[in-house]
Amino acid sequence: MALQAGIVGLPNVGKSTLFNALSNAKAQAANFPFCTIEPNIGVITVPDDRLIELEKLVKPQRVVPTTVEIVDIAGLVKGASKGEGLGNQFLGNIRSTDAIIHVLRCFEDDNVIHVDGDVNPVRDKEIIDTELQLKDLESVDKKLSKNEKNAKTGDRELLRGIEILKALKAHLEAGKNARAFEVSKEDSDAHIADMFLLTMKPVIYVCNVDEKSVVKGNDFTNKVKEAIQHEQAEILFVSAEIESEISVMESYDDRIMFLDDLGLSESGVVRLIRSTYKILNLATYFTAGVQEVRAWTITKGMLAPQAAAVIHTDFEKGFIRAEVIGYTDFVALGSEAACKEAGKMAVQGKDYLVQDGDIMHFRFAV
Repeated sequence: MALQAGIVGLPNVGKSTLFNALSNAKAQAANFPFCTIEPNIGVITVPDDRLIELEKLVKPQRVVPTTVEIVDIAGLVKGASKGEGLGNQFLGNIRSTDAIIHVLRCFEDDNVIHVDGDVNPVRDKEIIDTELQLKDLESVDKKLSKNEKNAKTGDRELLRGIEILKALKAHLEAGKNARAFEVSKEDSDAHIADMFLLTMKPVIYVCNVDEKSVVKGNDFTNKVKEAIQHEQAEILFVSAEIESEISVMESYDDRIMFLDDLGLSESGVVRLIRSTYKILNLATYFTAGVQEVRAWTITKGMLAPQAAAVIHTDFEKGFIRAEVIGYTDFVALGSEAACKEAGKMAVQGKDYLVQDGDIMHFRFAV
């Protein structure tokens, strides 16, 4: 699954610094590569200690982790929704991503001038939110107008859709993001999902803080927390400056010591990637053999044939069964053969709900 998260933020909030720290993430932990596929797009692996344990046990020829694409989105100015500045490019790039990483400046520094004169992360958030909300309003108005024309037939489903769209329009006009709109999953799937609204995308608010605030936050982060309390969103405290320092350290032990001194168990970059994976509602299963140990990304709730299709569509078409070993059983017993002998390998059919950490082997015929 090709998954993509876009980093957004106003000028001088630390957006590019964070992206550059991600580009040097290979220096932060083992098996953590990054490659650039376009000037503003990088592919970074999702850190997973389970791969390291499986590599020790299986001793494969290669290990393939799962990945997420990180996109440094073009800058934004007020009026982007109307095409001002790089507005159309910005909004187009946002639309193609699966999640948004919204960087907010939450530190004071007289040497770093703020684009609007003073530090106010809630205002900064609202500037970008407003542009996205205005673009979403265009989408809602367009669908609402179409439904109202067709509703003359008295179609109950259309009338229900009109009711929901009017409520959503009022919600957006009140300056609220679509992800905070209360609606049932059934109504959302039937009347909202096809618009692919920008403010419906899952978001991680990254508060770029100073060193002393990286663990507990500060007054700025408290205000951000209050502002997003009704959104289904993640929030992280990260110091882009610290991440830059970590990214150039050559010694792994030095990096661990540096993080420990700050009261951190892992870097902000690692936490950010984990949060991105979490907010996209993803899970990982593994295939493990002497040729390759590999992590595969799926959406939580996938059944075995759907999970098999992530490897190849033929696996789903000709699915017969899945042989499944739980990760903890595999590590405890040490091998597939030992798990099979101990009765810890289960044979599952088409209705099996794949669990995070499953080690799977698919049987299929095409």
